[in-house]
Amino acid sequence: MGLDDLPLFSQKTDKPAETSEPVSDHAAPIGEKPKHLSVTELTAKIRGVIEPPLSDVWAVGEISNFRPAASGHVYFSLKDQNASISAAAFGWNARRRKFEPKDGMQVLCHGRVTVYAPRGSYQITVDHIEPLGAGALQVAFEQLKAKLASEGLFESSRKKSLPPYPKRIAIVTSPSGAAIQDMLNILNRRAPHLRVTIIPAVVQGDDAPRQIIRGLALANRHGLGDVVVLARGGGSIEDLWCFNDEALARAIAQSKIPVVSAVGHEIDFTIADFVADLRAPTPSAAAELVTGFWVEAVGKIRESKIRLLQAIQRDLSVRKTLLGHVAARVVSPRDRLREQAQRCDELSLRLERAFRVRLDKRRALLEQLMGKLDALSPLRVLERGYAITQDEDGNIVRNAAAIRTGREFQLQFADGKAKVRGV
Repeated sequence: MGLDDLPLFSQKTDKPAETSEPVSDHAAPIGEKPKHLSVTELTAKIRGVIEPPLSDVWAVGEISNFRPAASGHVYFSLKDQNASISAAAFGWNARRRKFEPKDGMQVLCHGRVTVYAPRGSYQITVDHIEPLGAGALQVAFEQLKAKLASEGLFESSRKKSLPPYPKRIAIVTSPSGAAIQDMLNILNRRAPHLRVTIIPAVVQGDDAPRQIIRGLALANRHGLGDVVVLARGGGSIEDLWCFNDEALARAIAQSKIPVVSAVGHEIDFTIADFVADLRAPTPSAAAELVTGFWVEAVGKIRESKIRLLQAIQRDLSVRKTLLGHVAARVVSPRDRLREQAQRCDELSLRLERAFRVRLDKRRALLEQLMGKLDALSPLRVLERGYAITQDEDGNIVRNAAAIRTGREFQLQFADGKAKVRGV
């Protein structure tokens, strides 16, 4: 409904239509004072006509001349190609808004049309603004992302490195969610020695940012972990919106403990992902990332163990072969003694035989010599009838002149001795 449609004036005249003189509405009779309204009264009448039927309207247009006021209200114009209307959003800065309006943005506004009496103009008082094209949440996401990026919160130079071998893990999440169960299963399988502390927090809804910030503060204040993981399973952009909170982003950036953001699925991105020291595509992936070096170390130990066992087996095999060769060349001391004893027996027999042969030869030679000696023996001469004469002193008498009368002599015959006296 426009002003031209409002029944504020009547166009009644008794003059012919072809007259060129203007006709005055509500012309007073001659001699009477004309009826009139004050500006305030006229404005009140206009307000009474405009505001009731336009108390619940939706309007689409482009924002221009956007002006935030110190009072927290914002003022702008909503226009299209052919028209423009003033608009005001009272208490805009105090609302939990999802985006910031700016000039040139196409929006859908809800509100009511009101008359601003001091200027005698009408405007739309807005209570809801929604961007067109991209959703309000996406617009808010991009705006906050650009703001924090301009402050350097996404710079890799300010991010902390995760400790390669953490001993304690603090997880800020809902203790009843499926994400924490998956993480605990992976942590227990890959690094069962780790100490895991679960800090309960709701991870969806208006109160979620405050609770997550509180959990992050507790982890830092009491040193509950070498790494803090912010974890939540998948969901819609509305479900994950609490991780796009500006206060939470700044709390993550100020954390003294490295923070891993593990929110949603791989395709989901939140402001927390950009500010965190490390982004994990899923909560399960976060559990794998924080235990990566432990698994690698265990793997290296296992490989080293296998290589060590193989080296020992090779060395034992080589030594066994060498020992076999040495054993084949080395004779047992017992066998050696037996061999030497047998050798001694053999040598003894050989010596005995040699000695016997030599003895026999010596005996034969002796007998031969004895035969020769025997042939030359005086006894053999005596056997032929000769005798040996010896005086009293045993001296052999070799001639007859030595025999004296009266002396005794001894005659040695082959078969005995006899004494005789010289005459």
